[in-house]
Amino acid sequence: MEQPNLNYINELSGENLEFKIKIISVLKKELAEEISVYVSEFKNGNYLLAAQSVHKLKHKISILSLEKSYYIAEEYENNLKNNSTKLDVDFINILNNMQEFVNRL
Repeated sequence: MEQPNLNYINELSGENLEFKIKIISVLKKELAEEISVYVSEFKNGNYLLAAQSVHKLKHKISILSLEKSYYIAEEYENNLKNNSTKLDVDFINILNNMQEFVNRL
């Protein structure tokens, strides 16, 4: 499995450490919230709303430079829109991987 990294954040922030810290702070806050919303919607069988959460989470996946995971999330989002949970386990693994990485920042 590919590993999250700060390459995109470093590129985006350049030499501006204050901006980098702010991006990471927002990422930490929003990632946990968005994962929580996704899990809740999925558990309640609200697959369309879960798909909307996946859509938001794709932005975090991109920020953490997870290219392959982005395509999995994109396919999973479409699956959910069609009431299919195929790729759920893969997506949960991506989320866990991201959350563990962000927790270490």
